[in-house]
Amino acid sequence: MSAARPLTTLRTIAVVAALPLLLSACGYGSDAADDDKRTEVAAGAEKLSADEVKIGYFPNLTHATALVGVQEGLLQKELGGTRIKPSTFNAGPSEIEALNAGSIDIGWIGPSPAINGYTKSDGKNLRIISGSASGGVKLVVNPDRIKSLDDVKGKRIATPQLGNTQDVAFLNWIAEKGWKVDAQSGKGDVSVVRTDNKITPDAYKSGSIDGAWVPEPTASKLVAEGAEPLLDEADLWPGKKFVITNIIVRQEFLKEHPDVVEAVLRGSVRTNEWINANPDEAKASANAVLKAEAGKALPAEIIDPAWKSITFLDDPLASTLDSQAEHAVKAGLLEKPDLEGIYDLAPLNKVLEAEGKDRVDDAGLGTEQPNS
Repeated sequence: MSAARPLTTLRTIAVVAALPLLLSACGYGSDAADDDKRTEVAAGAEKLSADEVKIGYFPNLTHATALVGVQEGLLQKELGGTRIKPSTFNAGPSEIEALNAGSIDIGWIGPSPAINGYTKSDGKNLRIISGSASGGVKLVVNPDRIKSLDDVKGKRIATPQLGNTQDVAFLNWIAEKGWKVDAQSGKGDVSVVRTDNKITPDAYKSGSIDGAWVPEPTASKLVAEGAEPLLDEADLWPGKKFVITNIIVRQEFLKEHPDVVEAVLRGSVRTNEWINANPDEAKASANAVLKAEAGKALPAEIIDPAWKSITFLDDPLASTLDSQAEHAVKAGLLEKPDLEGIYDLAPLNKVLEAEGKDRVDDAGLGTEQPNS
């Protein structure tokens, strides 16, 4: 492991990624309109300990718990007279910056940004309080250039961002194949090309990349352009489950407003239950949000396979987050982090027990003092 520069590099990535949002008129993220009917408070609803709760998430299918929970009013219902103020983000580093600045209180986010945010603040700024989704990541390739996993050697494969969750997973897979790649430059036996998910399909069509290790719906967008799935990342994990989306909270907000946090978690648990019981309706609901955000809905040939590859669940799959951190260390992108205390699952387990569901485990990485 190269110990001289990893954390500095990750800090630089976070700052650079956040700059466009810092300079925007609305500050961090894209805020919902004040008259948003999805967050309308019912007349006479009793307010919790806060007037509002600011939540953040990505307009991605892997964040469908938040998309559907807001769209269907399932989160707002649990909060009563405390209003949700939603904001959307395009990258994990910018959402972490917003959390640290107090611009959001609770967020849906991938494991790598959560780890980076926790370690950068020496464990002082955030806690992971729930899982949300597993899976939804594939290696898709040009079938004319790559016909087997061994053919990936010598090819140009895209990942979304240096040090992001999929980038770390791909670098780890490369290492397990016995191939060598410089993690910072992406050069070596495989060329790792860091490419924004928004332009990856165009890069594929132009022939500048031979494939991509990407989340949904980008993977299915590439398949619609002629690519073929070569590997589902779920097949690399025990039980075919690994965390792709967590729920995080500002520690200060958790301490000051535990009732609000509990209400959001109850809304998340009930939203996941509704999604799993009504997959087609939930898929349509998520697509309606994507249409509002991007101006057009995903066609059936993209959203149908993408939706099927994602599992919505409350378990944060803590042991897989610990493994992902180890993968980042092995790649030289992160100094060995101390993740003890990154989880506070006491509020979630309280909700799960009340709903008659099984408790979830923090893999020994939980705080010893709940809500501290």
